[in-house]
Amino acid sequence: MTKVLVVGAGLAGCEAALALAKNGIEVDLIEMKPQKFTPAHKNPCFAELVCSNSLKSVHKETASGLLKEELKLLGSIVMEAAESTKIPAGDALAVNREQFSQYVTDRIKENQLIRVIQMELTELPARETPCIIATGPLTSAKLCREIEKSFGEENLSFFDAAAPIVTGESLDKSKVFFASRYNKGGADYLNCPMNKEEYEKFYDALINAETVQLPSFEQEELKTFSGCMPIEIMAKKGKDTLRFGPLKPVGITNPVTNAKAYAVVQLRQENKMCSLFNLVGFQTNLKWGEQKRVFSLIPGLCDAEFVRYGVMHRNTFINSPKLLDGYFRCKMNHRRFFAGQITGVEGYLESAVSGLVAGLNLARTIKNLKLVPLPQTTMIGALAAYISDGSTPNFQPMNSNMGILPPLETKIRDKRVKHEKLAERAISALTAWHASLEW
Repeated sequence: MTKVLVVGAGLAGCEAALALAKNGIEVDLIEMKPQKFTPAHKNPCFAELVCSNSLKSVHKETASGLLKEELKLLGSIVMEAAESTKIPAGDALAVNREQFSQYVTDRIKENQLIRVIQMELTELPARETPCIIATGPLTSAKLCREIEKSFGEENLSFFDAAAPIVTGESLDKSKVFFASRYNKGGADYLNCPMNKEEYEKFYDALINAETVQLPSFEQEELKTFSGCMPIEIMAKKGKDTLRFGPLKPVGITNPVTNAKAYAVVQLRQENKMCSLFNLVGFQTNLKWGEQKRVFSLIPGLCDAEFVRYGVMHRNTFINSPKLLDGYFRCKMNHRRFFAGQITGVEGYLESAVSGLVAGLNLARTIKNLKLVPLPQTTMIGALAAYISDGSTPNFQPMNSNMGILPPLETKIRDKRVKHEKLAERAISALTAWHASLEW
């Protein structure tokens, strides 16, 4: 019988291991704890929740609520553990961290098809070995070097330095316009022009906004990372620094009014559907509530829907659109899969579902069964499509959000009703997909 190697016993690795075992496949699950801990991990159990103990909203019309429903439909161990260890948290699903991790650990260790090997893996498995790499955002330095050798140094990132992303439909189209600087190339950027008064109001709010306090190990590593600078730090270097940097107005003229602005914020298309845009140069450590308050001062963004806020933190991830397909499978080696945050999915449930999908697809590969793509109308399918979309410029991690789903055929203005319809469509599509799988 073919034995599979799963590396990492976080949320993704545990989902992958159990998905394989449910399909009768033996698994060696390698986990370096408790022999070695990352700076963020403390609990020797598996599936440790490092940050919050909340798995976000339970309502189906939210992205996190929809993802929960989809995970339940596919038999997720993470959702099973969460339901068994939940604590009161209003509209959110929160858990007792220790009980949650212990629950998942027990399910892994009691499964006779899973052998746990507690060691640090320092080399990638042999090419012919079927495996899933799910080592997370703090993958050890030795294994990182091996991944770099395999994929090339330019395809592995160590910091998630991402700008906020907003939905296109939430922008005030009367205040923004498409144009490229000096009319070079296509008019691929949405431009948000500011007059002097608007810029100064935005600037004052930005330099006085509250920032996130990073863990000490991230603060030290960020000092050596020269890839970019938080926009609030850049702004504090001088009142006009942004106007000579990411907000420079030169070369951009409003095609309708022919007016030139004092400063210009540019938004870059994030996906093929043109439903998402990121704020160019707005990597930031501002608190999420502060980002909403401050960035909403930008003309055109007063009612913007933020589907992802800007972050700058330690986060190892590969250039998935270049390296992986929609099955979380390596394009260069169809017996090697990746799962979890190392693929560029962001969040607890997103990591879990990537592991579950990778596990199902590797099981089908071993059994010589056809891989069936997930419907992109599902949240799981949309995430898989995002991390494998080769047209995505400057790939950065993404969490689940309604903006990555294809739009409904009929436009609905009411946001809540629209999200309810998107959720109904997703559940229906995933139910049909799951029922159609033959094993």
